[in-house]
Amino acid sequence: MNWSEFEQILDELGNSRASRLAYYRGILEIMVPLAEREDGKILISNLVEILLEELDIEFRNLGSTTFKRRDMASGVEPDACFYIQHEAAIRGKSKIDVNFDPPPDLAIEINITSASEIKKSSYEALGVPELWIYDGRSLQIHTLQNHQYVATNQSQIFPNLPIIEVIPQYVAESKIQGRNTAVKAFRAWVQKVSFQ
Repeated sequence: MNWSEFEQILDELGNSRASRLAYYRGILEIMVPLAEREDGKILISNLVEILLEELDIEFRNLGSTTFKRRDMASGVEPDACFYIQHEAAIRGKSKIDVNFDPPPDLAIEINITSASEIKKSSYEALGVPELWIYDGRSLQIHTLQNHQYVATNQSQIFPNLPIIEVIPQYVAESKIQGRNTAVKAFRAWVQKVSFQ
């Protein structure tokens, strides 16, 4: 599929849809929402927001915004994404264009059914510095180094926190104890570790 066809599909589908698209060098991938994927996306986004709030870091959560660059033959709609280091650069903007604006600092993908190399390649091409992939049990962190993702155990955004361990732990707890209980416990944990 060429770039014009990709953009035509985006236009025809419009913004009020549940499916998310990823395009990389002629290949289009369409993902449909599943309850488990949506649960993971929302809860992990909530946990990231709590981290940023408790650490007093400005951010902007842009959810599943479409990011695309024709010159990179890449387009992607994340499960969730955040502007953190570059929040001030896009503050107040109603339209983000990664041809001129920086890409999100963090993208989050929930890969319950299968891994998406198309999405990963799109994020690399767009220059998203950090990608988290949650598979329903564990969290993988990928950081961009020399235009390629490298798997790591440590987030560059939250360098002093064991993100790879605690995010899956609290997602699992939410399935047993409920969302509110898990979120409150997570906030208490962040408050405790941020004052140490």
